[in-house]
Amino acid sequence: MATRQIVVDVPEKVPLAEKLDEAELVRELRTLAAVKLYELGRLSSGRAAELDGMARVKLLLNLSRYKAFPLDAELRLLEAAVG
Repeated sequence: MATRQIVVDVPEKVPLAEKLDEAELVRELRTLAAVKLYELGRLSSGRAAELDGMARVKLLLNLSRYKAFPLDAELRLLEAAVG
């Protein structure tokens, strides 16, 4: 799989405030981006999992940790059809 690197400038105090080292912060940012893009319907669960570097099922099981509903997009479609 081809990848592209994206650089994000982070103030030095942010990792310290979060008590994370650089690698942990990078991992957390990837996860947060994947979860939020999935939650907004901008990425499918499969693509979000790919962005996060984990299996789709694992991403879906971890969504509750971030207070994201795993079937939100499907629920919105159903509500629109009924509503």
